[in-house]
Order: sequence, then structure tokens, then C-alpha cells
Amino acid sequence: MALNETMNLVEKGLMLPLMEEFYTIQGEGFHKGTAAYFIRIGGCDVGCHWCDVKESWDAEKHPPTAIEHIIDNASKYSDTIVITGGEPLTWDMGPLTIGLKAKNLQTHIETSGAYPLTGVWDWICLSPKKLKLPFGDIHQKANELKVIVYNKSDFNFAEEHASKVGEDCVLYLQPEWSVRDKVTPLIVDYVMQNPKWKVSLQTHKYLNIP
Repeated sequence: MALNETMNLVEKGLMLPLMEEFYTIQGEGFHKGTAAYFIRIGGCDVGCHWCDVKESWDAEKHPPTAIEHIIDNASKYSDTIVITGGEPLTWDMGPLTIGLKAKNLQTHIETSGAYPLTGVWDWICLSPKKLKLPFGDIHQKANELKVIVYNKSDFNFAEEHASKVGEDCVLYLQPEWSVRDKVTPLIVDYVMQNPKWKVSLQTHKYLNIP
């Protein structure tokens, strides 16, 4: 396939820079502990210094893959499909999610919200980042707000975004892994004083699974 043709299909969301896909246990947030098939899409310019998948940032390192292939693989494993990245909303998620829904699969996304929301979603986990703030009205559409806590200033950041979400949105504070011993006690104290929040842990790392 010619490069121009491939890029045209990527722009339309008919091919996506697939970094990896795997079946595992959801480790974070509202659906932790449940089996899910993860589709990790390459490409992200948000640039969190503590990101644990920096290899996802450069989309050119990950081959454009036809969404039919991605959908066929996903349908073999689980009813719940989690689209993550990278930043998946860098790309048009419409064709992929429509195809997954046609297979009667549940579509979840984990996103910073830095780009316009595309796609058909059963669950939206919004995890805003300071370097590139959420775009548009995604706060009102989020089912889950998950704020990563690296230092004390992140509590104020979390409250700013909590004020923008709907009343049914579930609120989570999650310690950044590299400083978890330092910030987890702070999060515990904060949640006890502000019980609208819940603690989210990266349980998959404790379980030593992907």
C-alpha cells in the first residue's frame, strides 16, 4: 500500500498506529479486577515526565494497522475492550468503536481528553494532565475522573476538574507509581477528609501482570 494511501486511511480512523494489544485484568479505577482486552494506540504529545509507556509517544514507531484486524482480535477475548495509549483521541476513534459495538462489545477509553472526543463509548475514564488540558465538553461526558497524584499541588488540580464533571462521575485519586510510598498516605488522608473521592491503585503492578 502506498504511503499516501496509508496516511489517508489513518486520518480517517480506518487504520491506527497499533502499539500493542493484550488480554489482562483491568488494574485501575472503577473496573479494576475485571477481565478486559486492551488496545494501546501509539501517538501522544502530552508528555508526562512520569509516563510508564513513553515508547507509545512516537506514532511512527508503531505500524498502521487495519481496524478490521484489531476488531477481529479483540472479539476473541473479552466483552470489555479498553482503548488506551498513548493518547487515543489523537486519532478518530469513530470507525474502531463502531466496529467493536457491532460485535456487541463494551467500549472503554482511558484518555487525557487533550483532543476532541470521537467514538462511541460505554465508559469514559478522563485522566487530565497539566501539560495539555482537556478539550471541549468531555468533563460532562466522563464516567470516571482519575487524577494522578505526584505532589501536593495535584489535589488542587483534582478539585478543579472535579468541579467540571457530572454528578454521577466517579472520582479517583491515584498515586504516581514512582512516588507511591510518599504520596499514598497523603491521598488516604485527603480521601478521608473529602469522601467524595476514592483511592485508585495500580493493582496490576502489585499483581505483576501487564
